[in-house]
Amino acid sequence: MAVVNLTEARIRDLPLGSGIHRDEQVKGLMVLCHASTRTYAVQGDVRRNGRHVRTVRVKIDRCDRIGLREARTRAKALMSTIQSGVDPTAGPAESGITLKQALDAHLSEKRYSPRTVEGYRYHLDRYLTRFRNRAVTDISRQEVRDLFDALKKQRGETTAASAMRTLRAAINTAMRMDETIGGNPVAVLRVPSPKRREVDALDLKAWWEEVQKLTPIRRDLHVAMMLTGARRSSLLQVRRDDVDLDRGVIRFRHMKTGGQMLFPMGRRLTERLRARMAADAPLNSPWLWPSATSACGHVTEPKEPDHDVPSPHEYRHHARTLYIASGAPYAESALLLGQKLPGASGGYVHAEHLVEHLRTHAQALEELVHGS
Repeated sequence: MAVVNLTEARIRDLPLGSGIHRDEQVKGLMVLCHASTRTYAVQGDVRRNGRHVRTVRVKIDRCDRIGLREARTRAKALMSTIQSGVDPTAGPAESGITLKQALDAHLSEKRYSPRTVEGYRYHLDRYLTRFRNRAVTDISRQEVRDLFDALKKQRGETTAASAMRTLRAAINTAMRMDETIGGNPVAVLRVPSPKRREVDALDLKAWWEEVQKLTPIRRDLHVAMMLTGARRSSLLQVRRDDVDLDRGVIRFRHMKTGGQMLFPMGRRLTERLRARMAADAPLNSPWLWPSATSACGHVTEPKEPDHDVPSPHEYRHHARTLYIASGAPYAESALLLGQKLPGASGGYVHAEHLVEHLRTHAQALEELVHGS
């Protein structure tokens, strides 16, 4: 039984009748070379309570019908089902995938940010508890409609719609895993799309006046949110050693798009953070934005209910607009906001290699904001 790094070309070259060829990249995935066809399949051990129940092999599809990427995606979902103790080759009574198992499989199919995973699980444990351990096939359309109506009354339409999107995604994954599931009961609903955030135009002069009324650390935090446009989770979790004052760079380690980001600071933000870090040095905190009253040691809520300043996400809207006003092209302003560029060519652009190029546009934004 050969173990190889499968590619489309290698699969086409596998001799018919040569037996089993396992994939190096995805556990359990194999190509079965029969006398006249090549077929994708997945094999794994079903275990329950630490006990081996059986070894199962599940056919995925013929190699001339689906590509390797789709085969690997299906294999990961099937292995997740098998490793959860469910035999996908058994009848509906035994292989009834629960909503929790379906969501686990959904989250394993691709890499999600920790915050996204937390949101999915929060919906399951808070709003979808009645379905959590039930087989997906037993969830009816009427039950879904009743839950949606109840959530709208209790939590509002936005929360209800968000929970339904989680339910729909998990059941769609279950349908790919179990062909006996006939349809998605969430289809009975017209789930509203997220409402577009309305952000009023910003008077920079009035904003500066209001920001000066804040305590020094929160004043500097709001200025940093304006001059970087960073997401709140990215900026609030910056450590002191993530700030390179000599290079004028902040490292954002918590990015929604995954990975890390090197943000090129302008001269004014660099000097502001230099003074901030010097003032906070006696606190001996590892965080850039320390807080003695926070359990985690850093500021967690940057909103200012008593002051007329933007929310953290509104700062991203303002930064995007001001980048354009300061002359930054679309691609550069998107990269400075930590966004992925669209299209196939966008995947070839690496912002960490463009720090000095992007610094010009970060400095232009500073000049615009400070020049008001």
